[in-house]
Amino acid sequence: MNVQIGLDVKGSEEVSKVLNQYLANLHVLYTKLHNYHWNVEGKSFFQLHAKLEELYNNTAEELDAVAERILTLGFRPAASMKEYLDLATLNEVKSEPITGEAIVKDLQKDFETLIAELRTALKTADQNDDQVTVDLFVGSIGNLEKTLWMFRAYLS
Repeated sequence: MNVQIGLDVKGSEEVSKVLNQYLANLHVLYTKLHNYHWNVEGKSFFQLHAKLEELYNNTAEELDAVAERILTLGFRPAASMKEYLDLATLNEVKSEPITGEAIVKDLQKDFETLIAELRTALKTADQNDDQVTVDLFVGSIGNLEKTLWMFRAYLS
């Protein structure tokens, strides 16, 4: 028992593992959003350049919250590019010119992946009575779903 926060240590370790995978995916996403921010071309440049900056700033805040939750549970967050790439399920992209439509289609797939994985991670946190992590995941899913709706609207 982690007496400081009242959670089972073994369960907290399990939750930390899913948090670390999410953290790794957020780092890949953060890098990808910067890549797209710098390389977007075409008629939607101004619109997407600004939106991508908003998204990577929000992702930076999420990164910090996830890493701090892992530390609160008594474990260490992944903190190297090698660890992120080993743990992540999202893929990097090349640094090259790209259209707004291609960016949004790729990010749409990533956000769908993150939502599906977070729903599974949420169950892990809930099964281990970690309501704080459940709350973090619920908020993340809500934000991702809202952005996914915006992506679909952009593409229609």
